[in-house]
Parts: sequence; structure tokens; C-alpha cells
Amino acid sequence: MAYWKVPELSNVSAVGGLSCVEPAGCLLGRRASGKLGVTWNASHAEFSLFSANAERVTLCLFDSPSDRTEAASFDLTRDSEGIWRTHLIGIGPGQLYGYRVAGSNRPQSGRLFNPGNILLDPYARAVGRPTRWRGGAQGVDNPPTSMNGSRGRRFNDVCHAPLGAVIDPQFDWGDDRPPNTPWRDTVIYELHVRGFSKRRPDVAAPLQGTYAGLAAPASVEYLRKLGITAVELLPVQHHVDDSRLERLGLTNYWGYQPLAYFAPEPSYAAATAPQGVVNEFKAMVRTLHRAGIEVILDVVYNHTGEGGSDGPPLSFRGIDNVSYYRLAADRRQYIDNSGCGNSLNTNHPTVLRLVMDSLRYWVEEMHVDGFRFDLAVCLGRTPGGFKRWAPFFMAVSQDPVLRRVKLIAEPWDLGPGGYQLGRFPNGWAEWNSWFRDDVRQFWLGSAASGKMGMRLAGSSDLFEHRGRSPQAGINLVTAHDGFTLADLVSYNEKHNEENGEDGRDGECHNSSWNHGMEGPTDNDSIHVLRSRQQRNLLATLFLSQGVPMLLAGDEFGRTQQGNNNAYCQDNPISWLDWDLDRPRKALYAFAVDLIALRKRFPTLRRTAFFKGTPQPPCVSRDIRWFKPNGDMRQSDWRNHDMRCFGARIAGNEQTPALLMLLNPTTAAESFSLPGAADWELLFDTADDEARGSKHSGSYLISFHSLALFQQAEAHS
Repeated sequence: MAYWKVPELSNVSAVGGLSCVEPAGCLLGRRASGKLGVTWNASHAEFSLFSANAERVTLCLFDSPSDRTEAASFDLTRDSEGIWRTHLIGIGPGQLYGYRVAGSNRPQSGRLFNPGNILLDPYARAVGRPTRWRGGAQGVDNPPTSMNGSRGRRFNDVCHAPLGAVIDPQFDWGDDRPPNTPWRDTVIYELHVRGFSKRRPDVAAPLQGTYAGLAAPASVEYLRKLGITAVELLPVQHHVDDSRLERLGLTNYWGYQPLAYFAPEPSYAAATAPQGVVNEFKAMVRTLHRAGIEVILDVVYNHTGEGGSDGPPLSFRGIDNVSYYRLAADRRQYIDNSGCGNSLNTNHPTVLRLVMDSLRYWVEEMHVDGFRFDLAVCLGRTPGGFKRWAPFFMAVSQDPVLRRVKLIAEPWDLGPGGYQLGRFPNGWAEWNSWFRDDVRQFWLGSAASGKMGMRLAGSSDLFEHRGRSPQAGINLVTAHDGFTLADLVSYNEKHNEENGEDGRDGECHNSSWNHGMEGPTDNDSIHVLRSRQQRNLLATLFLSQGVPMLLAGDEFGRTQQGNNNAYCQDNPISWLDWDLDRPRKALYAFAVDLIALRKRFPTLRRTAFFKGTPQPPCVSRDIRWFKPNGDMRQSDWRNHDMRCFGARIAGNEQTPALLMLLNPTTAAESFSLPGAADWELLFDTADDEARGSKHSGSYLISFHSLALFQQAEAHS
């Protein structure tokens, strides 16, 4: 059964403060579980909702998503902590429900209660009906519970309100075990669930673009052969599609407008029933784990999809606006550090509990392996600004479940002092935007070698303090937000006209270079140079100390046609095109080789920063820097005209020394090779045919190219 039909209710009574359905019987004297949301087993369901400032809370049950009115309703009882509860017998998986919450409606004080609205449970484990827009807002324009003070008798239509669904938490996990890949061995692959398999011809059509499509044999085999160890999924918690985008015929494709923090996004499932959506997600995780691939979720706890002060009441706003959100001094407006209209108030104990409960749920019940926190600075904001000992970080550090999973911060937000790269607590990794910018500028612009050397060595300037390791930095050249790798070397300017904002959206400073022609071209020499630059950027990513993150499709040159903000493009602009021509196949093969090289040489995956001195048992310096005619000196690093350089990474008895040569200039350069031994060329981004050749004395490296060698004898 897809949806649970409410049984005939002949008599409803309240016993011991608990509402019970008869004639099935009552749970006399039963104690509350303490959990929020719906706790279900075969005998009963407990419904719990937090609202410290409500005066009345009513649970509304629905028979189907098309219902225009509830089939039954029950008042909840409040405890001393502001939690409203009821127990019902005769409820099963698939039961649709929402809440009406009554109280004072005083926008000037931030209180926006309106019993005319059906509201989604913040703890809903599944969404049985997503938000339906009409006339540009939910149900009606300018709803009376918005903070603009409108007092008209206009309610959101019941048939448009999002509804939660009761689920059975039981699932056959079999022998599922998390891969527990160490940070040093981790290679992250950032992907969108729909975009990854939507156009894969070897995935059955009904499964394309779904959780099941990502878990399909062809998808899993591709990921396994590529060599990545973890997929980082763009938001999969249920989100809202903005009404503005819907009017334009677009959607919020990236999903950064969350509404239900416990519920998988149903539009990414092949299943249609709420229970099926949850089980499909779990099956995807189980399948990826069996292939040795971890699942990391991109999560958005900095704001919700209810928007700014003129937004509609969908859930949090109508349940207890004052508690859930950070309000400005006049109480009519939100403090907006997210740039999305509001900021979740994680300094409130119950809101912090919501976030912690959600994270634990995804680990314990859904078996995910970690999280990437969008705009994570928001979570560390206190009245005194960002603090790494903010309540959220302290709660995570003390939690036995969350301490064992991967935690990644996007170390900025849009508020005052919002850039906090390198300042997160121990145990956290951070997206390293300095790596992204310096690497791009080195190969595509005019960055000096000093910055590039620091990034290759793991960004000790950012992360070495407080005993952190190179794995504190998540290295990236591209991500979902911005140009793809192919577009980075093909466009000087963004081309976002399809987004409906007249090109105003998206980053304007991309450190990109079209190499002589904007966009597609028939010029073979430009094609050759663009391909070489893509290999340079990929090689730098995988040869650098730290944790590499690869954007899905960059391994074969995916393009978004110059759109650097494709957040609303649920179409071929964003979907991966698996029809690979010869150059794209060659780039893919190169990426596979790079990941294999990284796994082969542990010296590329150090857990301690270089010291520039001999490290026992080696007798050579752990890293030695070169310019074309000899050792680098301190003054050379400060010379902005000195751009060609190399690095020798010491080996040991099991692993040969490695030598990297980098030439971002427009002219070939001859390097004196260190030592008397031969150096075997592992690859040269300008000459694939030379792979495996032996060199000593000197090496002529072509313009815009990178070469990697291993020492012929396996000693340091």
C-alpha cells in the first residue's frame, strides 16, 4: 500500500494526556519516548512536535496526496519543555500528516501563528506530498503569516501544503559495513544524483536520474574503475523548488533550499511511495558500500527553504518562528547570513537538537559516512561572532556517533567576518578555496610559484597550526558552483542567460582562460592547448598533499556551455553526457591513471607536513624545491617573474623518490635533473608518447605542461 488510509474513527478520547483511537484501544499511561517526529511500530504511533510559543497544536491526517481536507484531526498535549505529543493506534506506514499550530499572530514580535496553515513536521522521515505552488506563493500570494504584517483572512490551501509520511524504519541491511576509508586515502567525487545517471544509456530508463540509477551496476562499475573512494552527493534532503523558478519553467536543481532535514528528496527516486523512497536511498548506500565507496552528504543547516520575511509558511515559520530562526532587532526581519533570506538559529537548544538528531539519523538509520556542511560558518556564529567552540561544534565533538564520520566545512558564509578558512576545529576538513584560486591562477593566469608550491605541499600556512594535518584541506579546482574543468579553459566570461537573471548571477572572477576563442571552436591548436591545460589542472589536484575532490564529469571534459551557476538547470546543461569522443576518452584515461598513481605512491598521501629536512629513515630532505638551473632559494619564492619550478619528494626502501616539473609559461624550459641516477617519466601532459622514457642530466619541458618522474632506483 502506497498510502495508509485513516481507519474509521467512531470514538476519540484523551486518556492520561494522550489521544487514542478507539475501538482499536488506547495506550493507557504510556510514557512518551522523548523523540521528536513520528515514532512508529506495529502497535502504535507517537507524534511529537516542538513549539515553545504555540497555544494549540493539532495533528491532521490525510488519506491521499490529492485530499483537499484532512480525514481526521487530533489535539496534542504540551509538556513543560514545549513539546506537544499524542499517541494513536491504527496508524501504519504511508500515513500522510501535517500540523495546524495556533497562537498569537504578531509580526512585530516575530510570532506568526495561523491555524489556517497546514505545516510540515520538521522531523518528517519522508515527504508524501511536496510543496505545490499556485499564483507565485504557497496556496496564495502574501500569506497572512508572513512577517510583512498582512492580516487578510487568506490561508494556504490544504491541497497545496507539504505533508509528511509515516515510515517503517525496518530495512534489511544484510552485512552492510561502512568502508571507513582513512582520510589520507580518500578521493572524493562530487556528483548530483539526477545529473549523474540521467543520460547513462547503460542504466534502465526508469532508473535514470535516481538513487537506484546511481546504484545500478553500470554506475557502480564506472565509479569503481575511476578509482574514487567516496561520492559527495549534492543535497538529497527534501527541498523546495522556488516559486520564482517555477514561473520561469525552472527548478532548484542543486537543492540548496531544504525543508525536511530527515527526508530523502522524493523526486530523485524511482519509487513513488514514501516508504519506497526511503528504502531506495538505503539500498543505494548499501550497494555503494559493497563496492568500497563511502557516501558523503552535502547538507544545508544554515537556512531553510521558507525564504525571507515575505516567504510562505511551510513548516518552521508557522510552528515557532521565534525559536527556529535568527531574528533581527525589529523582529520582522531575519538575520540573513546565508544569502537565502533566513538563518537557522542553531544557538537555540531545540534547534541544535534538530540538527544533531538529523545528522545522527542519516548516520545510524541511513548509514551515510559523512557530511559536507554548506556555509558552515553560519553554524559557528555566536553573539560574539564565529567561534570554533560554538554550541554546534561542541555538540559534534562530544557526540560518539558523529565523531567517527567525515566532517567537511565550506568555511565561509555571507555574513560579517564570513571567511574562516583554516579556523575550524580539529577533526574537521575544509574546502580549500586558496588551493582552487592559486592553482587556477598558476596555470591560467599569472600566479607566482610561491603560492603554487604551498598548495602542492598541502597548505601548511592554513592548516598546520593546532596540530592539524594535510588532510584538513579538501583540494578542489572545480565544484558544482562555478565553471566545469572544460569550461574553465574555454570561457573568459560566464554565460548564464538561461538562468533568467539577465546574466547577473554567478561568480564574475573565475580565473579562467579561453585560450584565444570564447567557447566552442574548430581551431585544432586551441583544442590541443585546452586539453593540455585540463591535464595540468587534474595532475596538480591529484599530486598535491591533502584530500582531492573531483567534480563529476571533469574526468572526461564535461561542459555546461559556459554557465557557471547552473543551480536551476535540470536539463542537459547539467546532466552528464556519456557520449565520449576520442579526446574525452583520452582525458578520462589520464584521470584514471592519476588516481591510480596517487594510490601507488604513499608519499603523495602524507599525514604530516613537509619539513624541508631529512626525515628518518631517509637521508635526503623530505622535499627539495628546484628552479631550472638549481635549488630554489628563499628569494626565488618571492620573485613573481620566476614561475617554472620543480619538487623532489623523497622516497624510502619501498617507494622511489618522485620529481615534479611545472612550466606554466609560453616557452619551453630546460631543467637540470637532480642526482646522478636516471629518472623514469611517468607522464608529461604535453607528450603522452614519451611515458616510460629514462632521463638524466636535463629535461626539456614544453610550455604549459607538467611532468612527473620516479627515480629509477628505489632509494632516497
